[in-house]
Amino acid sequence: MKLFGTDGVRGVVNEDLKPEFVVRLALAVATYFGSGSSILVGRDSRAGSELIQDIVSGVLVSSGLRVYDAGLTPTPALQYNVKERGFDGGLMVTASHNPPQYSGIKVVLPDGIEAPREVEEEIEKIFSEESFRRVPWRELRHRKILVDDVNEFYVEGIIKHIDTDKLKKTFKVVVDPANSVGALTTPKLLRMLGVKVLTVNGDLTHQPFRDPEPTRENIEYLSNIVKDLRADFAVAHDGDADRAIFVDNLGRYIPGDRSAALLCRHIVVNKRSDLPRRVVTAVSSSTIVEDVLREYGVDVVWVRVGSIVIARTMQRLGAMAGFEENGGFMYAPHQMVRDGAMTTALMLELLSIERASLSDLYDSLPRRHLIKTKVPLRDKSLVSNLVDKILSSYGSYRSMTIDGVKIIGPDFWFLVRPSGTEPIIRIFVEASDENKANEILKDLLRITSEVLR
Repeated sequence: MKLFGTDGVRGVVNEDLKPEFVVRLALAVATYFGSGSSILVGRDSRAGSELIQDIVSGVLVSSGLRVYDAGLTPTPALQYNVKERGFDGGLMVTASHNPPQYSGIKVVLPDGIEAPREVEEEIEKIFSEESFRRVPWRELRHRKILVDDVNEFYVEGIIKHIDTDKLKKTFKVVVDPANSVGALTTPKLLRMLGVKVLTVNGDLTHQPFRDPEPTRENIEYLSNIVKDLRADFAVAHDGDADRAIFVDNLGRYIPGDRSAALLCRHIVVNKRSDLPRRVVTAVSSSTIVEDVLREYGVDVVWVRVGSIVIARTMQRLGAMAGFEENGGFMYAPHQMVRDGAMTTALMLELLSIERASLSDLYDSLPRRHLIKTKVPLRDKSLVSNLVDKILSSYGSYRSMTIDGVKIIGPDFWFLVRPSGTEPIIRIFVEASDENKANEILKDLLRITSEVLR
């Protein structure tokens, strides 16, 4: 039985994630970690997350584990505490960027990184076979232990990686944490760095004003706020604050792979890091990152979509950073997971050291036109036929088939891949101009229609 998606187990509260399902999943996770393990458990502010955290914590105690309660906290804060404070693992109750009716559970290993697929499969096997381990009543002496400084410890950990002496003290930044746990950390971090902060959508007692995913459409209103306030930039998080999407001082949305290219260059040029000159990113990112980083001798390693894949590849190969086009950025010296607050601090450091506006830095990148769309997928068995057809049509160009098919030409690239969470095919097309992008998209839709009809 496959329970885990691209990142954790997710579903609609009281429909997919019913209490009895959560109990069974928590028993499987507890059995995997084993009696006596110390587990840090946290949650976002979604409806249902507190209920799920209570269920999970009770089940872990019933299995003989020591449960430490992180309360309301971002996912990267929980991960940092697991890694730095020596917990045996962590569980984060969140659905990240999914709509408000969703919740979920992420399993974190002692290194602070989400569990890889082989661990997920072991937990799924325990779940399916119901081979749960419980302890006798005499051993039920452990209670939940509150860890009340999880967020403070995390913020202090970020500041250690920033050259505070070089920070400009006149920054004005708008923070949009989507009425969730990013409101507990990013504004505090920025104020500690001397920044004037305006927080919008920062009330955790309200349902989100916007969809938790910080897409261009969902945070369009930030453009006017930034311009009206003459702010240096805005940063928008998702529901668990592991993503950071920036809006520049001119009110322009900056895709996550563009901000990542700027930050990777910053790590090499300004921080003069002795880390391996290697970055890891998913095939959904723009080839602009290769164009920008090639000048600095930085290799780009392409992997299939999924933050866990990026993190584990960074760990295995050695890398200075990893990222996704959706705003997830991983700074290896801090932790090899997506971290919205760390990303924001790095951007402040970059702007201070180079004495530049975010709009100037954004304009220094190559200009491309990006189109994203999707088509229904009724039969997954046809995906391989679709890949073969596209490879046949674009065989003269560089190609990657690690996740669907990505074709890279001299002035364009495109990606056609099946979604890991929905019955759809996702199509990304980026080209030097809009006409070229539309021309390629039209051809891809034709091929897709012929194969999937």
